[in-house]
Amino acid sequence: MERSELMKNKEKPKKKGLWWKVLLTIVVCVGLAGGGYAFFVYQSAKQTVEKKIHTPVASIDTSIGKKKMKQEKPLNILLMGVDEREDDQGRSDALMVLSMKPGKDQMNLVSIPRDTRTTIAGDGRVTKINHAYAYGGTEMSINTVEDFLDIDLDYYVKLNMEGLSELVDAVGGIEVTNHLEWTDTGHYKKGYTYEKGNIHLNGPQTMGFVRMRYQDPNNDFGRNERQRTVIQALINKGASFSSVNKIGSILDVLGDNMQTNLAFEDMRHLFLNYRSVRNNVVTYQMTGEGKMIDGLWYLLVPEQEVQKVHDMLKISD
Repeated sequence: MERSELMKNKEKPKKKGLWWKVLLTIVVCVGLAGGGYAFFVYQSAKQTVEKKIHTPVASIDTSIGKKKMKQEKPLNILLMGVDEREDDQGRSDALMVLSMKPGKDQMNLVSIPRDTRTTIAGDGRVTKINHAYAYGGTEMSINTVEDFLDIDLDYYVKLNMEGLSELVDAVGGIEVTNHLEWTDTGHYKKGYTYEKGNIHLNGPQTMGFVRMRYQDPNNDFGRNERQRTVIQALINKGASFSSVNKIGSILDVLGDNMQTNLAFEDMRHLFLNYRSVRNNVVTYQMTGEGKMIDGLWYLLVPEQEVQKVHDMLKISD
């Protein structure tokens, strides 16, 4: 064999080995960059939750919830959409109980109408359930819902309704199914027509979607249904891969508008071990009879309806 041919044969494996080294270097660099980004996101989220969002309350012993989480048992979380104004405590504009049941791969989302007549825990007045927040803030709202439904709440999440618009924009908008066509006459998206079917909403459009009730033949019941639709859409969008690169904007919005007694590690545990509950979402609206009492409009919820919801949210070992 000639010398030139011997040299060619010797060069081939070196060239092949070089390409593997280049490929390995690229993979390592991408891995390190991804790991660095993941670490940055992790630390940013942790700091936002610990410094701005995490707000414990005396009415809930979170050690019980943490124990349930470790055992992947069902959890009940109170969701409050609060309409807070300057120099005003505000009221809970949306009140829901989110029941997560990983053993059944099921999530129940139950709306409590804001006009529901009940006794305010720790206050004694019999009035609308959403007044509990105006009288005693988060603590009184939690205690009142627990007493009303005879359940234990493991956690709460409070979101300023004005921040909902920013949150929807931060995730890039949401997709919802709309069952009623109407044109907005409010101040959020005046003149915008919400068509029937699957529609994409930005932040201001979402606010108009969840606020409208006078054009809805079902009034508050229709509005509560749309609120549940938006919550479900946000959960699905937040859990999607497309929201990963928006995490910075999402954290900024949540840091300014959200409070919860869920610690960062609790949130992480829910994300990792309770994701299956989204496979089967059951939404429900508490019902009753509307009636004027002393000049105020109330929803009178019968005992059998309260018991029905209690059974839906009851956590058994």
